[in-house]
Amino acid sequence: MAGSSEEAPDSGRGVVIMDDWPGYDLNLFTYPQHYNGDLEYVLIPHGIIVDRIERLAKDIMKDIGYCDIMILCVLKGGFKFCVDLVEHLKNISRNSDRFVSVKVDFIRLKSSRNDQAMDEMQIIGGGDLSTLAGKNVLVVEDVVGTGRSMKALLSGIEKYKPRKIKVASLLVKRTPRSDGFRPDYAGFEIPDLFVVGYALDYNEYFRDLNHICVINEHGKEKYRI
Repeated sequence: MAGSSEEAPDSGRGVVIMDDWPGYDLNLFTYPQHYNGDLEYVLIPHGIIVDRIERLAKDIMKDIGYCDIMILCVLKGGFKFCVDLVEHLKNISRNSDRFVSVKVDFIRLKSSRNDQAMDEMQIIGGGDLSTLAGKNVLVVEDVVGTGRSMKALLSGIEKYKPRKIKVASLLVKRTPRSDGFRPDYAGFEIPDLFVVGYALDYNEYFRDLNHICVINEHGKEKYRI
């Protein structure tokens, strides 16, 4: 199975943001003003996100070994991460001696309502996973929290016998609810906070926010369903 249930070395944790990190003042950045009053602070600015993804692409290409890659993007939160990651992978391929085919398919999961995790993950969209048979599969996810949703998805994928399967997650949350699962490639390890932006949402809001921010209680109540 992709990932690891053992404690990962520090080098595999990505950029570690500590619990006492105060973040950046919102006034230092531009953001959609219809979210004015709904955010606490900027946790990760957009430029840092993009730079980190570029490095992840280099690590992935080096690890997989310049082989053709089938990317399975977990919608909706993972789409911006996936777009930027694929672009960097293609740039690496263009500048190498060997062309690497990077194809993308999509799957949609639902595992939370408001700011609470649901008891069971729901697969509510996606194509025929049998097409992953014999492929080098890279699952691209926005956030790994407890790890239960990703383990359930990987179990379903493995039935179709892919050649290799790896997981890249933009964020990994330090949470006491974690079952110990770690993705193969992590962008940032963050405290157990509910974050929005860079396609991460709260009830479908905040996807248009470029930075990753911490939503405040006013924002949660305003967009609660």
